[in-house]
Amino acid sequence: MTYLYILLILILVETSYLVLVNQKKISKKITERNIYIDTSVLIDGRIVSVAETGFLGGVIQIPKSVVAELQLMADGTDSEKRSRARHGLDIIAELQKIKNCKVNIIQDNIETGVGVDDQLIFLAKQDKGSALCTLDFNLNKVATVEGIPVLNVNTLALSLRLQYLPGEKIQVHLTQKGQESMQAVGNTPDGTMVVVDKAAKKIGETVEIEVVRSLQTQAGKMVFGKLVAQKNNNNTNTKVKTNKSKNTKLNKPKTQEDKIIDLINSPR
Repeated sequence: MTYLYILLILILVETSYLVLVNQKKISKKITERNIYIDTSVLIDGRIVSVAETGFLGGVIQIPKSVVAELQLMADGTDSEKRSRARHGLDIIAELQKIKNCKVNIIQDNIETGVGVDDQLIFLAKQDKGSALCTLDFNLNKVATVEGIPVLNVNTLALSLRLQYLPGEKIQVHLTQKGQESMQAVGNTPDGTMVVVDKAAKKIGETVEIEVVRSLQTQAGKMVFGKLVAQKNNNNTNTKVKTNKSKNTKLNKPKTQEDKIIDLINSPR
């Protein structure tokens, strides 16, 4: 009987150990997802702010072919591309300085003559559970077709914009005419496009509008609104009321007492 108890205890200990090991493996896979970064993301630079928040939830993998592409652009004759490429290289250094953010410069087959985008697709596809971070429209489409999860900073920025509810009042600076003759178009401080009805005469001004509805499009979010009615001048209303009251008094039929007073005051 004692041996049976010992055997059961050993089985329970071994089972518990295996469960803990599997949980650690699963959590490691979730937290250490590899995220492959392309040139466009590094040049853009907003990936630093995202990484600082800890929302990436994985290890940033930068292939040497991406670094080589930036170096080639940084050594080029085009001043604009040279400046952007140097900024991209600075972004790599900034990412490496962020605490709790793992950044690896990985070796890939840059000597084979395969394009950088093709190399990124190959790496992400071979690495199960990984993701590709890019701002390149065509690379985004190819990765989606290949079944690779794509992280797009632009999509993240759009999803984080403020939600404007119907009836809410906001300030908008109107900059141009809308498609309809009386419409005006402006933007909120976070860049959301706003179409205001019957506001064409207010172009160039900052006005208060009331949100009517919002619409999500491929280009981003659009808000439709109307001008908030301005308050009428109370003094004018008061004057009108006063005049009305005076007229009412003048037109009021005279009583018998009024007739007697008029008779006394009338010249003889």
